[in-house]
Amino acid sequence: MVKKWFTREQMQQIAKQTLWECVGSVLIALGVYNFAVQAKFPMTGFSGISIIFYRLLNIPIGLSTVLLNIPVAILCYRLLGRRFFVSSLRCMLLSSLIIDYLAPLLPVYEGSRLLAALCTGILGGLGYAIIYIQNSSTGGSDFIIMAVKALRPHLSLGNIAFLSDVGIILVGGAIFRDVDGIIYGMIVNYIFAIVVDKVMYGANAGKMALIVTEHGERVCQEIDRTCGRGTTVIGARGGYQGSRKQVVLCACSNKEMYQVQKTVKRVDPQSFLIVLESKEVHGEGFRMVQIGEKP
Repeated sequence: MVKKWFTREQMQQIAKQTLWECVGSVLIALGVYNFAVQAKFPMTGFSGISIIFYRLLNIPIGLSTVLLNIPVAILCYRLLGRRFFVSSLRCMLLSSLIIDYLAPLLPVYEGSRLLAALCTGILGGLGYAIIYIQNSSTGGSDFIIMAVKALRPHLSLGNIAFLSDVGIILVGGAIFRDVDGIIYGMIVNYIFAIVVDKVMYGANAGKMALIVTEHGERVCQEIDRTCGRGTTVIGARGGYQGSRKQVVLCACSNKEMYQVQKTVKRVDPQSFLIVLESKEVHGEGFRMVQIGEKP
């Protein structure tokens, strides 16, 4: 019997990942070809280097992107793993083909450079964030960004991308002697970093409730029943009277916090409720952004 290369679940996962990579690649292509190239300002990443070659030598953007990717991909293969490498290779080819063959079929924006910069940053940030969430990349500087993220997990992808692309923007602006282009490129880079972080980490952003109460068990039960969220109970003692109390911790989404507050006040009107902002929440019920191979 011939052994199957992939199970049905794996095929479905690959199909879903490829679909989202196509969506992200289309957004990136629109930002690069239909806004950035016409506006003639420096772009970020390997797309920025490819635009320089396109303007100087008329080399297709997608082709030069693929050629630039080869040495970087080889260097980052061991650090990021085979799965990430294969996904990125597929996405790199998809995005290059879309930039060279699909984007030219669509209208090119010829209006304000500022509006072009805003659209480029938003479209590019959305596209890259969608691809990053799928644990993939478009290669090139993405390999470098992901490698730095794997080595320094505490840094956000947006910040890493911003710092890595500043040099490319300065070089592009210097070559074409376009000071305004450098400023617009920085605007694109800044918006790109914000959008990537908001999309990637915003989905996991939420709130944490600290509930000081004398009825911790009932509060936990009602939160579980009405919101489906787990809780943690910590023993506590009042600082003034020394009475025994309990502190209930509950992490939830922004939408669920209203229901948590309503439930707590109904169960124990005398409780003391503190709501804190959580930039990221990981664990059951929350998705964790993964870079490279699974540990």
